[in-house]
Order: sequence, then structure tokens, then C-alpha cells
Amino acid sequence: MNISQDIKPISYLKAKAADLLKQVNETRRPVIITQNGEPRAVLQDPESYENMRNAIGLLKLLSISEEEIRKCDVIDNEEVLKMVEKKLQ
Repeated sequence: MNISQDIKPISYLKAKAADLLKQVNETRRPVIITQNGEPRAVLQDPESYENMRNAIGLLKLLSISEEEIRKCDVIDNEEVLKMVEKKLQ
């Protein structure tokens, strides 16, 4: 992976948007768009973006779960099964 290929100035985006979209969708690597030498945006293919969002959601759930465990705010498996059985009846 050559990161210098994945950083482009906004002028390149303006002139070669179709080429950048092709690159992003073929390589599945995001492209960093710069303005005045500073990173300003990231261009990413939709599938990779969705996968990233899903991964972040799972990490948030794990973080919440870990906090609940630290606080001893948990329910025993047997108790959960009883609650589920009760709701199903």
C-alpha cells in the first residue's frame, strides 16, 4: 500500500472525480482530500463505509457491556431464560 497515492488535493478531486471514484471502488482504500495542504475530507466506497459503521456500532455495544459488567449490573443466564420463557407463554 502506497499512502501517497491515497492523498489528493481538492484540485485533483475537481478535475478527476470519476478517476478517484474508480480508484476508491476498485482498491477499497479511502482517499484523503486535502485543501491548502491540510486534510479536509475522506472519500470512501459505500461498502467499506457501511462495514466501518457496523464495526463501530459493535464496539459501542461492547463498551456498554463492559461498563455494565464493571458496575455488576448484570443478569444471570438462568434468570434471563426464565424471563424469556415467561414472555413466550
